[in-house]
Amino acid sequence: MSLTSSERPYTARTGTVNAETRNLTERVERARHGDRSGALRAAVFGVNDGLVSNTALVMGFAGSGVAGTAVLFAGIAGLLAGAFSMAAGEYISMRSQREAYEREIAVAAGRLRADPGAHEAELVQVYRDKGLDADDARHVATTIMRDHDTALNTVVREELGLDPDELGSPWSAAFSSLASFAVGALAAVLPFLFLTGTAALLLAVALAGSALFAVGGAIGLLTGRAPLRSGARQLFVGALAAAAVFGIGHVIGARVG
Repeated sequence: MSLTSSERPYTARTGTVNAETRNLTERVERARHGDRSGALRAAVFGVNDGLVSNTALVMGFAGSGVAGTAVLFAGIAGLLAGAFSMAAGEYISMRSQREAYEREIAVAAGRLRADPGAHEAELVQVYRDKGLDADDARHVATTIMRDHDTALNTVVREELGLDPDELGSPWSAAFSSLASFAVGALAAVLPFLFLTGTAALLLAVALAGSALFAVGGAIGLLTGRAPLRSGARQLFVGALAAAAVFGIGHVIGARVG
């Protein structure tokens, strides 16, 4: 039976955590974590954002009847503006989230030092809920609480649901968002770098349509849905948006011209 906080002094031990504690925590972590493809999801959805928004922008300018160079410059401007806007927004969002997580961890550390017994009791209940009997749950919790760093790491994971080693990198998130958006936005712009007129427009439509279908299929795989159906849906929605903006651009171009 474990001692209460009033009976047992809580002192952090230096050195490595004993093998028993490592094995216990590793088993818990293997059960809790899997490959959720978070980075891949962010990249795919970033490509999708760039593809849909810049395709619609390019189609709008093309529909207005302006020269091919104007369409090209509009597409490049849309790519740069969207990519850097996404990067800035992602950086601020991730930075704020990380600071909030760090604040939660700091509060948890303070509470752990102030009342380790309460946290030990909570861990006992956590492991009871996971299926361990009372003695095993108490043994696991007692072993973990012997080392302050291990105790804090476990409390953060089990009670806050956070991984202190993976709170997210604002700079990585910003760069990933910028790059993925730019890749998607490039599809509708490329033809206007080498062609002009109807040929450039038709090739841009073909490239954008193919990319929409491919990205939709990838999203389907990530969300567990049929790739062909997801690809067709993405193509339909993206084409509808591009056609609408193309029509609006044509009307505005006809009035202004």
